[in-house]
Amino acid sequence: MHVVRIDAAPAYEAPGHHLMEMRRLQGREASPADTVWLGLSTLAPGGGTTLDGSNVEKIYLVLEGELLLSNGIEEVRLARLDSCRLAPGEARQLRNAGTAPAVVLLVMPLAPAAPATPVPAAVAGTP
Repeated sequence: MHVVRIDAAPAYEAPGHHLMEMRRLQGREASPADTVWLGLSTLAPGGGTTLDGSNVEKIYLVLEGELLLSNGIEEVRLARLDSCRLAPGEARQLRNAGTAPAVVLLVMPLAPAAPATPVPAAVAGTP
């Protein structure tokens, strides 16, 4: 079991993000998670991201407030407890068009672990 208290969750920065406070809740530098990482973002009014894609799936869950989410083709308004999945390579832009902060949980996979390379018996010390 690995607990990360919110006051100890490491803050992080990401390019193309503005008026946002971001914390890593699990994975990467926050914990030894090996399949996904969780981020918690608070978007101030007017805050958001540029329209950009990544090579991994992203899942967003709005915990507080409202959020406009666009993939460059369509835009949806997400309210409290609404979620959205974006496919690998699909662009996304987040925007808080409201007057109150929006709080969003982000779930993203970590890079897959490289398969273990078998050690030849002679190297492992086996005759």
